[in-house]
Amino acid sequence: MDSHSVNTLNSAIYPCLWFDGNAKEAAEFYCSLFSDSKIVSENRMVVIFESSGQQFMCLNGGPEFKFTPAISFYTIIPDETEIQAVWDKLIDNGRALMPMDSYPWSKKYGWVQDQFGVTWQLTIDKPADSEEKFIPALLFSGTNFGKAEEAIEFYTGIFYKSSIELISRYEVDDPNGQDGKINHAQFELNGKLFAAMDSAIVHDFDFNEALSLVVECRDQEQIDYFWEKLLEGGGKESQCGWLKDRFGVSWQIVPEILSALMSDPERSGRVVQAFMKMKKFDIETLKNA
Repeated sequence: MDSHSVNTLNSAIYPCLWFDGNAKEAAEFYCSLFSDSKIVSENRMVVIFESSGQQFMCLNGGPEFKFTPAISFYTIIPDETEIQAVWDKLIDNGRALMPMDSYPWSKKYGWVQDQFGVTWQLTIDKPADSEEKFIPALLFSGTNFGKAEEAIEFYTGIFYKSSIELISRYEVDDPNGQDGKINHAQFELNGKLFAAMDSAIVHDFDFNEALSLVVECRDQEQIDYFWEKLLEGGGKESQCGWLKDRFGVSWQIVPEILSALMSDPERSGRVVQAFMKMKKFDIETLKNA
C-alpha cells in the first residue's frame, strides 16, 4: 500500500518538546517571545501552543531526555528589530552556537540554544514560496553524516503531498571532507516544510526523544501505514505510539481522536491505562476503554 492510496487527506505533523516538569513555563515563554502565539490547550502532562499557525506540543516527560541541536527550528523573522529582540531573549540564560551576524547565506542569522535547551536558527531571509515561520531542521552528523539525502528521499517517499524544494551541496575539496554532501536542503512532507543538512564536524549529540515529530492519523489504516513505513530499514518500536526511524529520529503516530478522549475526565484515566500497554496505537481499544 503506497502513500497515495492511504493519505487521501493530509495528516498533521508537528513537533513535540520533552520537558522535565516545566512544559507550561516553556510554553508561556515561547508565547511571550513570538508574535501571534497562544496556548490552546493544557493538562497536567501536555501543553499545546500555536504560533503563526504552527502547533507545538510541550510534554512533561521527566528528566530522561535532553534537547540537542540535532533538530532545531529554522525561524524566519524578516524584521531586523524583531529578530534582534527575539535573539536577545533566547540567549538570556542560553548560549550562542553561531553568533547573530551576517553570513554568506544570510544578511542576518544566528543559532542559539535557549534556557530550556531547545535550539533555534534565526534568519531574516524568507524562503521562496513559503509563508512558514518555523521550519524543523535536521542535522545529520556522526554516524548519520552523509545520510541527509537518503533521509529526504525516505521521508518524501512516505508522506502525501511531499516534494524536494531545494538541495545545496558542499563544494568539491571541502576542507572538512564534506565533498558533495548536503549543506542545506528543504523538503515538504504533507505540505509542511522541513530542512536538512550534513555535517562532518564531530558532535557529541544525535537525534533523541527530547524532540519528536507527531503525526496525527484519522483512522487505523493511516496509523498502520505510517508505523510500518517509518520502521522500514532498521527502525525501532517503542511504547505509547512512539518509534525511532532508521536514522534515530523519533516519531509519535497518534490518532486524531486521542485529544478528545483525553479531555473526557470520565474516560481519560482508562484511556491512559489502555495506551500504556500499547506500542502501536489501536483506535478501537482506546474508544472502548
